[in-house]
Amino acid sequence: MASHLTVLGSCGAWPEAGRSCSGFLLEHDGFRVVLDLGYGTLPRLFAALGSSVGAGIDAVIVTHRHPDHAVDLHALLRARWYGGRGEPPIPLYAPSGVLDLLAALEDPDDGDRAGQVFDWHPLPSSDYRIGPFRLLSMALPHWVPNAGIRLEAAGLTLAYTGDTGVDPALAELALDADLLIAEASDRYQQSTTPQVPGDDPNLHLDGRRAAEVASAAGVKRLMLSHFWPGNDRAATARAAAAIFDGPLLLADEGERITLR
Repeated sequence: MASHLTVLGSCGAWPEAGRSCSGFLLEHDGFRVVLDLGYGTLPRLFAALGSSVGAGIDAVIVTHRHPDHAVDLHALLRARWYGGRGEPPIPLYAPSGVLDLLAALEDPDDGDRAGQVFDWHPLPSSDYRIGPFRLLSMALPHWVPNAGIRLEAAGLTLAYTGDTGVDPALAELALDADLLIAEASDRYQQSTTPQVPGDDPNLHLDGRRAAEVASAAGVKRLMLSHFWPGNDRAATARAAAAIFDGPLLLADEGERITLR
């Protein structure tokens, strides 16, 4: 059976007009896994599923609690609570901070809706079995706990960085992957991008550094994502292509890519 990846969103921090923040839908052997649900991703997910309550989702993985990766998980919670409350809880694999984000967005008088809509499993963790996949995850450097994701199944291995700086663990995460989805924020490509107090350029990647990870890990295809709004994505791609000589993809909203 074919495997596909649908891009739900490709921006970092906040969405550009017509785009969304980080999110992907992976379909393999009839199993559907959502990877991150940042600002504006849920409408595209619902369109891909053909359901306004998220019917057909087998699991959700959220790398960390920053809203550009997690906030539309709350919209999914509301859709299931009001429109599909009788459905079984959706397995949710995420750091505990993601639950804190959901709690902060909920009315405390409403009780633990998240605990009824989602069946939470903590990340990072050494090993889970979800459908046809073995889910491996590892801590990667960011301002908040972030779990890099590796999904292994017969005939397919996909790795996803979430948000990260350069770290030796990335080579293990992406080793021989069929596809690596790497953030390439390229935070300071624009000279007018303001410095933020406490900002650390070593806690994000750009095209060159993402390509260095892909080359060292021997990945077959590299997809760049999490672009800083207003960036020249083609320039980021050129920097990556100068180092990585395999197929290079740029995440683009609504694109559906055949993985095998």
